[in-house]
Amino acid sequence: MHFPVNFCSFDFDWGGGCLRGSKRGTQWPQAPTINLFVPALGSLYAALNTTSETILRAAAGIFLTIHGSGKITDPLGAAAMVEGLGFYPGAFWSVLLACTEFFGGIFIAIGLLTRPAALAGMFVLLVTVWFHWVTMGEGFSGAEKSLLWAAILFFFVIRGGNRQSVDARIGKAF
Repeated sequence: MHFPVNFCSFDFDWGGGCLRGSKRGTQWPQAPTINLFVPALGSLYAALNTTSETILRAAAGIFLTIHGSGKITDPLGAAAMVEGLGFYPGAFWSVLLACTEFFGGIFIAIGLLTRPAALAGMFVLLVTVWFHWVTMGEGFSGAEKSLLWAAILFFFVIRGGNRQSVDARIGKAF
C-alpha cells in the first residue's frame, strides 16, 4: 500500500495544486509516496495528520505564552538583560520581547498570522541559543531546549497554520 505524503499547509484551494493561495494556479511536483511497514496504519496517519500538526502548533504557542506571561506583567523587567546582550535601547527591546512571547504565543496557538508570529518567536529563540551557547558558554546542553523550540517554530514559519487555524477560517495567510 502506498501512503501519499501531503506537504500542503491548507486543505482549501485557491487555484489548484499544492501551492495554495496562488492565483495563477501554480502546482508543486507530485508528493512522494511511502510504503509503510504497517500498511494498516496509513488510514490512522491520514486521519491524524492535521490534528497532530494542530496539537503541536497549539502546544508551542501555549508554552511560549506561558513563558512570556511573566514578562508581559513587567514588560520593562528584562531591559537590563537585553542591553547586556547588545540590544539597545533595552526598554524598547524588553517590551518587544514580552509582546513577542506572550501575544505571539497566543497567535501561534490559535493560528492567527501564524507565519509572522512564528518567525518573531523563532528570532527570540535563536537569540537565546546565542545567549546560552556563546555568552554563557553552556554549549549545546544549555541551548538544546531553545534549539528545539526554534526548530518547531521554523516548521510553522514554512507551513503556516493548517485548516484548523484562524488563518484558514478567514481565508488569508502570509
